[in-house]
Amino acid sequence: MQDPRSDFPADVPDRPELVRAERDGDVMVLTLERPEVLNCLSFPTLKRLRTLCYELAQDLSLRAIVITGAGEKAFCAGADLKERREMPLDRVPLFVKNIRRTMDDFEALPQPTIGAINGVAFGGGTELLLACDLRIAAPHAELGLTETSLAIIPGAGGTQRLPRLIGKARAKELILTAKKIGAARAEALGLVNEVAPAGKLLERALEVARAIAANGPVAVRAAKRAIDAGCEEPLARGLETEARCYELVLPTQDRLEALAAFAEKRKPRYQGR
Repeated sequence: MQDPRSDFPADVPDRPELVRAERDGDVMVLTLERPEVLNCLSFPTLKRLRTLCYELAQDLSLRAIVITGAGEKAFCAGADLKERREMPLDRVPLFVKNIRRTMDDFEALPQPTIGAINGVAFGGGTELLLACDLRIAAPHAELGLTETSLAIIPGAGGTQRLPRLIGKARAKELILTAKKIGAARAEALGLVNEVAPAGKLLERALEVARAIAANGPVAVRAAKRAIDAGCEEPLARGLETEARCYELVLPTQDRLEALAAFAEKRKPRYQGR
């Protein structure tokens, strides 16, 4: 992953307050901090997100990443339409490129990522969730790729990631109708992994993140890579990808620690080496 800051116009500020980053042991929690506009994605927010992705990708002491939105109304309502209305026409393609690359950067993070859906997630908000490895929703959450109702199409990976996740026919239904669905329906479709109990969303997301963080870090990253790369290939080539990823864990100290811990009937102490 390359430093993304050169992709932005010089007058777009990098504002750390737009995305709060809080470390909790081996887990990083990112919070979109624009609740007054339903945490929508502005140019500066995209710059902050992409900069954080670049920085977090280098920090392999982090073992999992959770992303959520501030407040209880919204995870992210998509692109900042007020900003888009006032944006010079020649600048729009650059915005679209950066929103697309934000999702690509998030998907490319070596650490597993969990989207904690604390409210509405429409358009680019759902596309950001599709770039996560896992999704956990609050009971009142709503999701939808609503772009066709605005006479555009999902342009940040939605038309590609959604059908790979829930199937082509279901994805077409949601995208072509611009339908918004609740958390229970999203879980039934496989769009979210689970619905957390009311008031327990972040707690549950952190439980899952810590369960991931307790495992061998090199192995977790290798497994994520094997799934992401291998599932886009025919089975025979996917199995070759799996074999290459398996080779990454064989020389690690963590693998030897796992064997020693099993023999000594104790919990392993993984160092990520």
